[in-house]
Amino acid sequence: MGIVRSKKRYSPSHHSFWKKVVLTTTIGIGVTVGSAYADTIEQQLPTVYHVYMDGEHIGTVDDQSMVQQYVQKQIESKQGDYEDLSLTSGETITYVPEKVFRPSFDNEQIMKTLENELTIKVDAVGLQIDEEVITYVENEDKAKAVVRSIKESYVDEDWLDKLKEREDEETPIQVDEDVELIDVSLSKDVSYTSQKVAPDEVVTKDEAISILEQGSETDETYEIQEGDVLGKVASKFDLSMDELMSLNDGMNEDSVIQIGQTVNVKDTEPYVHVVSKKRVEEMQTIEHETETKKSSDLYKGEEKVLQEGQDGEKRITYEIVNEDGQETSKDVITEKVTKDAEKRIVVKGTKEKPSRGTGDFVNPTRGGVLTSEQGERWGSYHKGIDVAGVTDRSILAVDNGTVTSTGFDSSGYGNKVVINHNNGYKTIYAHLSSISVDVGDTVTAGSTIGQMGTTGRSTGVHLHFEVYKDGDLQNPLQYVNY
Repeated sequence: MGIVRSKKRYSPSHHSFWKKVVLTTTIGIGVTVGSAYADTIEQQLPTVYHVYMDGEHIGTVDDQSMVQQYVQKQIESKQGDYEDLSLTSGETITYVPEKVFRPSFDNEQIMKTLENELTIKVDAVGLQIDEEVITYVENEDKAKAVVRSIKESYVDEDWLDKLKEREDEETPIQVDEDVELIDVSLSKDVSYTSQKVAPDEVVTKDEAISILEQGSETDETYEIQEGDVLGKVASKFDLSMDELMSLNDGMNEDSVIQIGQTVNVKDTEPYVHVVSKKRVEEMQTIEHETETKKSSDLYKGEEKVLQEGQDGEKRITYEIVNEDGQETSKDVITEKVTKDAEKRIVVKGTKEKPSRGTGDFVNPTRGGVLTSEQGERWGSYHKGIDVAGVTDRSILAVDNGTVTSTGFDSSGYGNKVVINHNNGYKTIYAHLSSISVDVGDTVTAGSTIGQMGTTGRSTGVHLHFEVYKDGDLQNPLQYVNY
């Protein structure tokens, strides 16, 4: 059997495929060659730079470095005046490059625009209160240092450090044995805002502190007080006389002001105040009360202490708020009694003092010895007895009676008391150092009427005592015992 070979036939679809391959390859080579040629042409085109200032097109230059150099030159020309500040362009300058067949630019016009509109400023931080920037400092660290220094004017810097280091803002710090500091803040929030400003607007830390503390001027009225004159009013508000006159129409230096009259003035109010809040514990005395009881066992004017009484104590915790060092509020948070007070109990007599004597005498001294009896002595008659040598120098009424005479007797008795016992008896007490009764007083037997002394004609501290009955002198030793 012979071998049979198959014969390959021409296929139209096969021919079409190869035609597509050849065509695609040819086109691809053409595109590649064309693109490369275009890139080469573009690279050879001149470049211009469209210049924008804060987003606004101000012209076109053929070299952006000329703009950059001009800006840098302007910065350097002013840097010497502000050595501590880092100057910059006040405007944001951007460039958009473009390659063109026929370049068009105006370098000179751009330079004129820059000369007229370019400003040199500095990146600064403003201290802002109620959406108003009060002043500017170099950076945020300086701004924070300003606020810190204002607080340090009234609060110890170590306390501020401890407040900053605490983990919980509600936890107070111990600053003294009985004092806890809760918080230190400014009366108004001070925020920090970054801005570009003219170098002249940036102040030092100390200047910023002064600005915030001095505050702003406000228009006020002042009511004239007694003793006020125009010069005194002007001085009170740090005004010159001319400034005071300008604030008040029709007023001159010769104007007469009246008490109660109001005048226009200008006052300054600090932008911020330092507000500190602290918790203070204090021990406070609870004063004891006095209870008075009545007793018919005691004469009127006599009293007896049954219980001396003692003060108590309580521990009070206050929350105190200070503004610029001055206390503005003090509220009681807790109060605990640590020791109760004991009242003082006093008994006062209600019994009427008898003005009539009983006739039974008590001794006019507490103890003592008889140093001289009644009778002839040194060529004269000694009318009474003398008693000395006592520890307690109290002189006592020998019986109930009425005081009829007190005072100094120049005839030799010195300080003397005379008592009428309203039963025919009269007694005299002489040479006293002091007298504790008045004429008209009712005294009872044994009550104190004075102190033993040596006034008048006396040879030493002693009591001279005389007794009379119905006007006749009696021997005291018949009535008292020594």
